[in-house]
Amino acid sequence: MSELELRGTIVRNQTDEILVHSGKYGSFDVVDIRWYINDKPNRKGIRMNKEEMKKLHVILDNILKRDKHEKNSKDLGE
Repeated sequence: MSELELRGTIVRNQTDEILVHSGKYGSFDVVDIRWYINDKPNRKGIRMNKEEMKKLHVILDNILKRDKHEKNSKDLGE
């Protein structure tokens, strides 16, 4: 039923990491972002279709751009 491929990992410490998978879940193209503790999946995470992921990407990109702008403004003494 699930054909998800590991796309990336973000390590927090020796036991906790985020795994990012994408692929087919049933008939849907999905992205799954989930915490793993001691190499076991945790309930904490999110699975969304690719259209939802595109919207999330825009939101996260705007947050990062705003944070970068605020940092640059502080560096310039504004």
